[in-house]
Amino acid sequence: MIYTALGDSITFGENASSFAKAYPQLTVSHLNSGSHKVRGFVLARPGWSSYDLLDAVIWQGSSIISNSAVVSVWTGGVDLANAALLSLKTKQPLAAKNIATSYRRNLSCILTRIKKGSHARVICCTQYNPFPNSPLSVESVDLLNRTIYELARSYDVTVAPAHTWFEGKQAELIYGYRKGKIEDALSGFLPIHPNDRGHRVIATGLSPYLLTR
Repeated sequence: MIYTALGDSITFGENASSFAKAYPQLTVSHLNSGSHKVRGFVLARPGWSSYDLLDAVIWQGSSIISNSAVVSVWTGGVDLANAALLSLKTKQPLAAKNIATSYRRNLSCILTRIKKGSHARVICCTQYNPFPNSPLSVESVDLLNRTIYELARSYDVTVAPAHTWFEGKQAELIYGYRKGKIEDALSGFLPIHPNDRGHRVIATGLSPYLLTR
């Protein structure tokens, strides 16, 4: 079985101690330790927004996606992070609805491309909230996740509720976690990525979704 993980810096493995400890590789290792034979591929880069991922799916991902049995999609965190930082720096309100609109369009196009180009089962991962102590972040992440659930129903894809795996445990699972507020990012370091333990939690949660249901 070929499994392809599409995403941004989280899927890429930013702040994991090694690529082998990022969730896509851990998920494949976990499944291969049982009776399954899985080959894993990753199409992800730090800094990719949902638009960048769509661009990569179109121009780089066609051949590997067409041969995949399962594809996971994890995107949206960069869209929110960029908008939140801009809001803090300009002291302007975060336009969450505008972000959700462009995100919906990009994710919809990604799912359409996957569905047209392959017979792969598709799993959409929800966003966990790295800033649970900022009401604005709570509202924005919730809006993004509602969008994911709505599109998943429309496209008949499965949702992996990653936000529930992290809820209340962000301090243990996020690399460089501080106070859980958006302002933590103003130091120049974004405390948003899973640490090794966080990647293990994702792999454990995601593995069952990769198997045929």
